[in-house]
Amino acid sequence: MKNLLAFFLVSSLLIACAGNDKTIIIMSKGEATVDLNAGTIQAKDGAGHEEKLVAVNKADISFKLNTPAGEATVQLKENGLYIINVKNDTIIGSYQQYSSAGQAQKVITQESLVQKIDSLQQLSQGKNVSAANRNFFILPNQATFITANAQAQVVGPYHQMRSAEKIDGKDPEIYRFYSIKEIREMITKLQALTVAPE
Repeated sequence: MKNLLAFFLVSSLLIACAGNDKTIIIMSKGEATVDLNAGTIQAKDGAGHEEKLVAVNKADISFKLNTPAGEATVQLKENGLYIINVKNDTIIGSYQQYSSAGQAQKVITQESLVQKIDSLQQLSQGKNVSAANRNFFILPNQATFITANAQAQVVGPYHQMRSAEKIDGKDPEIYRFYSIKEIREMITKLQALTVAPE
C-alpha cells in the first residue's frame, strides 16, 4: 500500500512538472555565466557573439542579470522558447520560412526589394513589432518570449543559414536574429541593388 501511494505521489509530481518546458537562449558578447540555483546570469563585454542554451522545467522562473548594460530582473512565466539579451546591443529578428536549397537563390524583383528595405528599416526602429507579426526588437537586459514551441530553432546573429529541410513533411519553425549593426549593413547592401528612378 505504501509503495502504491508513493507511486501515485511521484506520478502526480511528474504530471505537475510536465508541460512547464522552457528553452532559454542567452545571447551575449563574450561568455555569459548562468547559475540556475541562484537565478543569476552574469556577462561581461567580451569579443564575438556567443549563445548559451538552457532548458528548464519550472512554471515560473526569474533571473537577475548583471551585464554591460547594467542590472535587471527578468521573469519567464509562459512555457516555450525565450531569448535573453545580455549584450550591450539590440537584437532584431523574426520568423523565417526557409525554402529548399534550390529555391533559396530565387531572383528578387525591385518591388520586393523596396518592400524588404522598408520592412528592415521599420524593424530597426522597433516599429510594427508584435507577437502577431512574429518579429522581435530585443533591447539589452531584456527577456522576450518567442514562441510556445520550445523546440523551435533560432539562428543567431553572425550565423549564415539559407535553407532548411522539412521535419516529418512540415516546414521547421525557425526564427532568424541579427544585431542592429547587421540590419543596418543589410539595408545599405539592399539599397545598392535598387535601380535609380529615371
